[in-house]
Amino acid sequence: MQPAHLLFLLSDEHSRDMTGCYGHPCIQTPHLDGLAARGARFTRACTPCPICVPARASLATGRWVHQIGAWDNAFPYSGAVPSWGHRLQDQGFQVVSIGKLHFRGPRDNNGFTQEIEPLHVVGEVGDLLGCLRERSPARDKREGIAEAGPGSSTYLEYDARIARHAVQWIEAHAHDERPWVLFVSFVCPHPPYIAPPRLFDLYPPDRLPLPPQWRAGEHPEHSELRWMREKFGYGEFDEPLLRKAIAAYSGAVTYLDERIGEVLGALERLGLTDRTRVMYSSDHGENLGARGLFGKFTMYEESVTVPLLLAGPDVPAGRIVGTPASLVDCFPTVLEAVGAEPAPGDLSLPGRSLWGLAAEPDRDREVVSEYHAVNSRRAIFMLRGLRYKYVHYAGASPQLFDLETDPHELRDLASDPAHEAVRQAMETRLRARLDPESVDAQARSDQHAKIEAHGGEAQVLRRGTFDNSPVPGETPAFKGV
Repeated sequence: MQPAHLLFLLSDEHSRDMTGCYGHPCIQTPHLDGLAARGARFTRACTPCPICVPARASLATGRWVHQIGAWDNAFPYSGAVPSWGHRLQDQGFQVVSIGKLHFRGPRDNNGFTQEIEPLHVVGEVGDLLGCLRERSPARDKREGIAEAGPGSSTYLEYDARIARHAVQWIEAHAHDERPWVLFVSFVCPHPPYIAPPRLFDLYPPDRLPLPPQWRAGEHPEHSELRWMREKFGYGEFDEPLLRKAIAAYSGAVTYLDERIGEVLGALERLGLTDRTRVMYSSDHGENLGARGLFGKFTMYEESVTVPLLLAGPDVPAGRIVGTPASLVDCFPTVLEAVGAEPAPGDLSLPGRSLWGLAAEPDRDREVVSEYHAVNSRRAIFMLRGLRYKYVHYAGASPQLFDLETDPHELRDLASDPAHEAVRQAMETRLRARLDPESVDAQARSDQHAKIEAHGGEAQVLRRGTFDNSPVPGETPAFKGV
């Protein structure tokens, strides 16, 4: 594959199926749909962790969360483990980030030759309350859902600036001969559930499809999911409230698509489309009322899967890729795109180049996700292949889903005698990759040490929490618990 520029577009909390090219009947995403039409669309791509900071650390390093100890939103990437950006820097490539990184801070060498208006964790610390697992205080998330609707937010404004910065950077480097990597990282459609009025109005709430198992009587009765629902204080949702939140989220997705269209338009206008590879994904999904939950946090498809699109030179047009993929695959993908060489230690990384996977016939492959963060009383691990998904809860009963016959995950087969061999085989293969009990113990030990390093549990509780990371220049709004 000949080296070319790479435009790596990332969003935040964009659920895969809330995109036109993934089959949503209402969502308007013409620019992402166009990207899929001229390239490859992965249908089984997963996040290595369904929460921001660990997912982004894993994406940067090409390593699973348990390999780098990025347990929750108080363990941000600090540049200590080499990233794909470091590999590019070492070989003289220009690699620039614009927008959200959610790393520790700009004082670290994060692998970029330049960071333009970066969003990092609060105070180089992040969300310490997530380290309190079984003792975690309740967090009232219902208020943010009740406030969903049309309006403005600092996130919408920030994404507009990110798009402008990206266009300006591309214009300034349109004639560069050596390939560059531009990492453009938006924050939409991450909550708050607010959309510009003109885009909110595109989605009459009564016409939008509702998520699976949203009614109280339909919620999965797994003990750990009940714990999460209680700790986040969601309660029961009446249908009008749920529909309004979905409409606002839908409008934010279309807003994101418009900003992506601005950046892709700059490539076209400057004659760079045929010289630039494009990759689009998100750090994780969004439950959006499914199973009685909003946010991320779970191993259900709406939370753990992400959109993943590739386009540009050597990418087959209109290709639909069923091979499971992960954000850890981004490390070798970025290097191959621009012709960079991996270091000897990179050859043992778990990821594979997506350019190769896009050109090959579909094959069975299993990817991992794990969750050790806010309101996880027990560590959660997922092993997902072409057909089956196995979810392992440390110290609690597992789940097993046949995604071929049950794509909405309505039937847990873990206790079904007819699927006992499948469950056992998948647990064995998960344990061949990691020891769930040891990983859980290490996460808890590190989280306890983090709490003690910041004054102990009482001090962490007094510090409180904040709903969403503030954009550059915005003061975090801490709330008591």
